[in-house]
Amino acid sequence: MVIFGYKRETAIIHKRIMVVDDDPSIVKIIKLYLTKHGYEVEDAGDGFAALNSIQSGRFDLAVLDLMLPRLDGWAVCRQLRENGDMTPIIMLTARGEVHERIEGLRMGADDYLVKPFDPNELLARIDSVLRRTAQTRTGMKAETQNELNIGNLSLLMDSYTTAVDSKPVSLTRREFDLISFLARRPGKVYSREDLISQVWGWDFDGEDRVVDLYVQRIRRKLGNGDIWSLTTVWGVGYKFEVNA
Repeated sequence: MVIFGYKRETAIIHKRIMVVDDDPSIVKIIKLYLTKHGYEVEDAGDGFAALNSIQSGRFDLAVLDLMLPRLDGWAVCRQLRENGDMTPIIMLTARGEVHERIEGLRMGADDYLVKPFDPNELLARIDSVLRRTAQTRTGMKAETQNELNIGNLSLLMDSYTTAVDSKPVSLTRREFDLISFLARRPGKVYSREDLISQVWGWDFDGEDRVVDLYVQRIRRKLGNGDIWSLTTVWGVGYKFEVNA
């Protein structure tokens, strides 16, 4: 997809982007284009160097190629997420198979772009991911170990109580476990298998379609959020999304 005539604000952004690709020509083009539009850009040519740089915590987003020497993009993304690093990631690849996009999203990537791409589209996707990240952070008004408030949704962990617009909503224990698990990890996509293992436990011997049933019940009980939604990612699973 090519985005023609994409326009954006030209104010100084002061956002730092890590570009990871072993093709110097691609890195040069991306760096020139992003720098022109106000971003500060650094680059890495292999997975190990990228992992070390991103874990330094100095970057607002990483543009990560999948086919890298020493450590591929999937492994970089997986290790970052397993270590609790939630730096937004846009994955790049010369191959566009659906299963690769699904695998990238499951590992915690925020978006996916297939080579060759128009620099305008990459810029638009970077802007979009950073905007969603900022909205997620500002949408969480108050959070403690026992309380989570996102927009008009309140979850009290100790008492397993839920409220929407300050009105109590009755959820079962499993419904509460599911929505609270997702709400604490906004923007991350989980497959049915992931949710079964995290919420129901590995000893659960039922069908994974039970997740669909619980999601439907939660949506029916909680209604439409003001800045949040329990979203279906077709072919992958579910995520809790915040859009301030």
